Formats: sequence, structure tokens, C-alpha cells
Amino acid sequence: MMARVIAPSRTRLIAAVFPFLALWGCALAINRYSIPEEMEEGSFVANLATDLGLDVRSLVERKAKLDVIHSKNYLDINKETGELIIREKIDRESICMTKTTSCFLKMDVILENPIRIFNIELEIMDINDNAPVFRRRTMHLDVSEATPPGERFSLTNAVDADVGANTIKTYYLSESKYFNIDIQTGSDGSKYVDLVLSGNLDREQQSVHNLILTAVDGGVPPRSGTASIVINVLDINDNAPKFSQPVFSVNVSENSAAGTVVMTLNATDLDEGTNAQLVYSYTLYTSEKTQELFSLDPNSGEIKVKGVIDYEESQSFEMYIQAQDRGANPLSGHCKVMVFITDLNDNYPEVLIKSVKSSLTEDVAVGTLIAVITVSDRDSGANGVVELTLNRQRSLPFLLNKSSEGYFELLVSKPLDREIISKYDITLRVTDKGSPPLSENETITLEILDINDNAPKFPQSFYTIHVVENNLPGALLTSLSALDPDLNENQYLVYFIMEKEIVNTSMSMLFSINPENGDLYALKTFDYEREREFLFHIEARDSGVPPLSSNVTVHIIILDQNDNTPLIVSPWRARGSVVEEVIPRSTDKGHLVAKVIAIDADSEQNARVTYQLLQITDASLFSLDQYNGEIRTTRMFSYRDPRQQRLVIVAKDNGEPALSATVTIKISTVEHVMSFSETTELPIEYDVFTDLNLYLVIGLGAVSFLLLITILVIIVLKCQKPKPKAIKIPPANRNSVISRNSVISQRSSTIADSTLISSDAYWYSLFLAETRKGKVVVRQPIIPKGAGYFVSSIPRSIGPSETTDSRASTLEQPRRELP
Repeated sequence: MMARVIAPSRTRLIAAVFPFLALWGCALAINRYSIPEEMEEGSFVANLATDLGLDVRSLVERKAKLDVIHSKNYLDINKETGELIIREKIDRESICMTKTTSCFLKMDVILENPIRIFNIELEIMDINDNAPVFRRRTMHLDVSEATPPGERFSLTNAVDADVGANTIKTYYLSESKYFNIDIQTGSDGSKYVDLVLSGNLDREQQSVHNLILTAVDGGVPPRSGTASIVINVLDINDNAPKFSQPVFSVNVSENSAAGTVVMTLNATDLDEGTNAQLVYSYTLYTSEKTQELFSLDPNSGEIKVKGVIDYEESQSFEMYIQAQDRGANPLSGHCKVMVFITDLNDNYPEVLIKSVKSSLTEDVAVGTLIAVITVSDRDSGANGVVELTLNRQRSLPFLLNKSSEGYFELLVSKPLDREIISKYDITLRVTDKGSPPLSENETITLEILDINDNAPKFPQSFYTIHVVENNLPGALLTSLSALDPDLNENQYLVYFIMEKEIVNTSMSMLFSINPENGDLYALKTFDYEREREFLFHIEARDSGVPPLSSNVTVHIIILDQNDNTPLIVSPWRARGSVVEEVIPRSTDKGHLVAKVIAIDADSEQNARVTYQLLQITDASLFSLDQYNGEIRTTRMFSYRDPRQQRLVIVAKDNGEPALSATVTIKISTVEHVMSFSETTELPIEYDVFTDLNLYLVIGLGAVSFLLLITILVIIVLKCQKPKPKAIKIPPANRNSVISRNSVISQRSSTIADSTLISSDAYWYSLFLAETRKGKVVVRQPIIPKGAGYFVSSIPRSIGPSETTDSRASTLEQPRRELP
């Protein structure tokens, strides 16, 4: 009954404490293990299942886990084998910071259902994984060279993170005959070291001692660490200054300038700092006169000339000098300096120019007097004998001529040329024969004046200039520049064109030149079909007195442009009209129907004409040769062919861009055509003179009359030799040509052959017409549109030009035959 009346709160408290007491009783057993530090991950530590008396299979079922107290999870349980393994490398020095021998890692193994706790202590054993380390890698000590042997100096000791036998065991010092070490052991077992001086130091023999201190631990294998010990030996004033020799001898020339260095004393002191800083001074044995003539620098020991030294007054001086250091107890050294005075050639020779010319013209004669010079020296004997010479650094066109004792004349020895050298600096050098010799220089500046002795000169003797026709008036063609090495007005050039006339035209009307800079301009627009080339001279003249000049030949070549349209001259037709041809229908294959002839006033490629059929009624009936313009039948006519055929032919040149002209030929076919034999003469009957025959006779007569007139005109011109002029055909003659061609076409005459012949002044077209009495050759002069005389400016003689061969002048070009 009493158990029932227990309060509920007390019941809950008892229920909570009871399991805790049960667990506490279960965890009283402790398992201890020992492992070395730094074991690899996965290494075996112990078999917990066996050590704890557990079934391996129950580890998984009871959810065995490892609880590490106040540390990281360095270990883990393999639940399949029940082994305790290393999960992460263990560093003893990071777990146990203190220098204790023992280091434990505590953890619990917890099992559930029912709950059981096992205490495990893992002792981490130290290994020698740390080398001794000095807190200061380099230790500096200052030790006076007067320090007695046995003096001790404390050194910084080394530390080792390991414990026990793995900590520092001893120290070693590198070999030294002045120092050794004394090792002390502390109450905690730590090792300390002192540096002990074992010998007398001498800074002058060795001022710095470098030692190596090594700390070695007791591990297996042992590890070590080192530190450098730098010992600076402090100086004491234990060395007196010394001169290299007790007596010095030196020579000094008389009249040496104040400040001249006689010599520099250099005593040495093996000490350092103030103990080696020296002060130089005269002793009481040095006379006051010597101290007045020579100065002594107390710091550098430099002896300089202070007063005027005269060999005739005193030939030698003695100086007694001491060097004393600046130590607390100063030490000193002494020496003697003997100064010997040497006699000098102390008077310089003199050169005096009595009269001189400062300038000469470059055309002066050889032997012209430039200056009169005198020389002297106040010394006597060899020191007073002097010699006068010219500066021979370069070959000078001058010479010295001795006129009398001590007098010289400076003369011109070679021709002068200002264009090579315009100014001379003539240096006269006078030297005596003393020892050492003394000399003086005097310079004469001579300016060479220019004369007009150089004609202008062009870089080239012949200029060829290409000008494309249809140029703009005033266009710059080229710049002709001549050079004149003279000066001033002798160098100022004026350019002008040497006048001559070409076809009643002055060259100054065609070209212009800038008189100042030689720029050549074209004053007109050139036409290649009228003017092909010009040959003239340009003269450059300087402004000297008298002026000099030279000329250069200029060859202007006009280049062709495709600016002329081909002109169809055969078959002839009036402007815009159609050419009519009549042929029999019985004409065979290959019969010449007509021949188209076109001429082009251009040249070369621009004048090469080809022919093409632009339109044709029946392309299978006629063919056109693209090169000679012949129209021939390609087959015989059939009854199906129309009686009239229309052909449009285009004549095109080869220029860029190409130009062309067209002609329309209307071909009519008839059944029969009257033919005439070339060898048989038929009697002329009155009834045969139809209107067509009458027109043909009139046309032939007119053509013959024109040919006769042309021949007479040519004969008259040859006899009178007039200046060439452009010839144009009168309109009346053109009309006669038109009517002649019209009559021939209407007469249904067949053109058997037609040849175009070109020359510089005329174009000829030959026509063969059939008559009752045979073949008649008609020669007709034809001038194409835009054509005219081909003008050449090449003269019969070049004139004053000295650089170009002359050529004969011509107004006609060589004849060319066009296909």
C-alpha cells in the first residue's frame, strides 16, 4: 500500500536515474592501446570485437559507434571485422602540446539495444619526426681583439618538438682555433650552450669569424639543426702608421703653377675606424721657406706647389713629415721628402703675322703671296732655335718660303677650287728645339671667293616625255632642274626654250617653261592624228658675268587615245543612205559580193578595225571576213530566197572603249547581168548609151580630171618647196566622188579588188570598174574625218645641243599598209 501512495514526481525521478546507474556500471571497464604517431590511414590498431568479447555480427545490429572525447575522429570501427583502424594520421605534437612523456587519446565505444559503453585509452607514442630548430638562424657577436681567453658568450639554444630520447642530445661547433663551446644541462633536462674564447684575437689578421653550431637529437636515426655564428672582432689602436719608405725623392720643374701636385704621401695603418684615420703634418725640422713654397694636405697627404719656384734661386728642398692616427692613444710614423728642381725651357717661341690676305678668288695664280710671317724665341742656345711649319693634317695648296732669317712668306702652291674647298684654316706651328720643345700655333683663315667657272649641268642629256593626246592646256609635263655648284648670282639659273618653228608654229606657242624652277608645261591640247612628236632644246643659263649655259634635248612623244571613230570609205554612200548592190541569182558559192573598207585615224590597237554582221536577212546565204571586210556568198541562190537581202555591217576598232561605224547594204538579185570581156573591145553603138552609161562616163571623167589636177599640184609644190600645210578636199571634189560611187553602184559594177593605202598626208582608195574597153584604175585622194598632216617637230639639226645626235626633219611618217 505504501508503494502505491508514492508521488508521481518521485516515480519519474527513480525511473530516470536507474538506467544511468546501469550504464555507469557497464562502462567501468577500460581498454588501453599504444600506437606510434604518424601511422598511415587504414592501419590496424586492435580487434575490438575480440578484446571486448562481442560478436562481430552484433556490431551492425547494435549500431556500434566510436565517440571521441575532446578530439577529432582519428579512429574508426570496421563493423564487418570488428577492427579498430586509423582514419586520419595522428600527430602527437598537435594533440599533446606540453613536453610530457605520455600522451593519451580517450574515446568510448557505444552499443545500443541494450546500451553498453566501453572506455578506450589510446596512448600515442612519440617518434623522431622533428629536427632541432634554433630560434635564431644567425647569431651576431661583437668581440674586442683585446678580450682575454676564457671569456664566455651565451648562445641561443635549439628546441625539439619531440620528447624523451628524441629531444636534443648534444651540440657541435665547427672547427676553430679561437673558439669552443660548453654544454650545460637544465633542471628539466634541456641542453644549453655557451661560446668560450680559447685564443687571442687579432683583428688585423682576421676581422670576422664565421662558425656553425649544430644541435643533434637522440632519435634513431638522429636529426640535426644548424645556426650560423658571426663574430665581428672589434679593433683597438695597436698599430702605428707606416710609410712605404723612409725617404722619398721627387723632381719638380721650375715655374710650376700654383696647385701643381708634387706627390701624394700614403701612409698605412692596419687598424680601422678612427684608429686608422691619419693626419699629415710638417715636423719642426722642416724650414719655414719650404713650408711657404709647398703645401701639405693634412687629410690626403698631397704635397702641392704653393709659391714660385725658381731653379736659379734654389735647386732642392727637404721636408720632414709625420703621419699620426686619431686613436685615443695616438701613434705616429715619420718620413723624409727630397724635392729636386729641374730647369725648363720656360719661354715659348712667338709667331707674328706682318700682313695677310683674308680672301682670294679661286682663279688666282700659283705663287700669289698670302701673308708675311716672323718668328722669335727669347731663350738662348737650342731653346732659342725655332722651326715654322704648316699644319699637315690634310694636303694644303700652300707653302712656306723662307725669305730671310726669321721671315717667311706664305704662298699659293696649287690651283684653288672653291667648289671643292671654300674655306681654309691655315695653322702655323712654331716650335723650338728645347727639351722638351715648346711650340705655339697661329691660325690664318682664308676664304676662297667664287667666280663663274661652272656651267649649269642637267642630270640627263636627253629627256623623253610621253604625253597622252587630248591633254588639258597648262598641264605640267615634267620638271627639269639643272645644278650649278657656283654661288650667289653665279648659281641663279634661268630656264627657257630655244626657239624654233614647226609648221609655222613657234615652240613657245606649244610649250612653256617656268624660268625659275624648270617646270615644263603644255600650252595646247595635242592631237595624235596631227602631231606625233616634238624635239626641241631647253637651255639653263646662270646669272654670272659672263653667263654660262648648257642645254638639254627634250623629246615629247604624243601618245594615242582612241578618239576617232572608224570611217567606212568603201562601199561609199551618202550620210544615212543605204548601199545597193545587184548580183545575178546564178552567182556561185564564194562569189565576192562587196568589200567593206573602214579606216581609223588612230594608231596601233586603236586603229585595228574588225568587221561584224549586225543584221542579216539570211545568215546562211552570206559570210563576212572579220579582218578584210569581204562579203561572199556561202551557197548558190535558190528559188525560195527572196530577191532582196539586207545586211548591216559594223566596223569596230580595238581601242578602250571601242568605237564603231555601221553601213547598210541592200543586195538585189536579178536573173541576168550584162558582162564585159576584159580582152574584147565592143564597138560603141549610140543605142548602147543609156542614162546609166552616160553617168558612168561623166563620173570617170571627173575622177580622171581630179587625178590630173592633184598630180599638177604636187609637181608645183615640189618645185616651190613651200611650208607644209594641211590639205583639205574641196566640197566640189567630194561631190564628184559621191557621184562617181553612185554611178558605179547603180551600174551594178562588181568590185573586183579594193586596197586602202595610207601615208602621212593622204589616203587612197582604188576602185576597179568594168567598162566596154576593159578595166580602168581610178585613184582618188580621200581625207578621213579628223585626219590631217602628221606633224613632226624633229629638226634637221639639233643646233647648240652637245648631248644628242641630230636627226633629219620630216613632215611625213613612213607609209603603212593596212589590210
